[in-house]
Amino acid sequence: MTITPEELRKAMRNWASGITIVTVEHEGVQHGMTVSSFTSLSLDPPLISVSLYDTSRTHTLVSAAGKFGVTILTKDQEDVSNRFAGRIADSEDRFADLNTETLASSIPFITGGLTFFECRVTQTIPMGTNTLFVGEIVASKAQEDGDPLLYFNQKYGKVG
Repeated sequence: MTITPEELRKAMRNWASGITIVTVEHEGVQHGMTVSSFTSLSLDPPLISVSLYDTSRTHTLVSAAGKFGVTILTKDQEDVSNRFAGRIADSEDRFADLNTETLASSIPFITGGLTFFECRVTQTIPMGTNTLFVGEIVASKAQEDGDPLLYFNQKYGKVG
């Protein structure tokens, strides 16, 4: 028995996850996308992973740049999640009118995010229609308090 992509999407709606924006800058081009497939892998060395659709612009730019950023969104950033989830086309500037900041390089992070991770790609693993990017964290910044934005069954949620 084989599960169809639609059956898997429906089943995965029962998994609550946090929302992140994966960002990249390469040769003056900034881009990003909403990603819920984000995982901490190791404390020593500090490694995280993100899964990106192979034909996405973000995948192309992260592959070329060899680095990426992750912003964990706060409960008040639904609009940012929607913007980077495709409400603004891939070909348009998703950063327009947003305040951003940087850490160690020119990768943009969305101001107001709960946590920022800047990563150097250490490994890429093909995974069906996606690629798993493993990144070593080279810089990070975290707020002392705040609540994350959650996603469950095609709706946003909040802690508490």
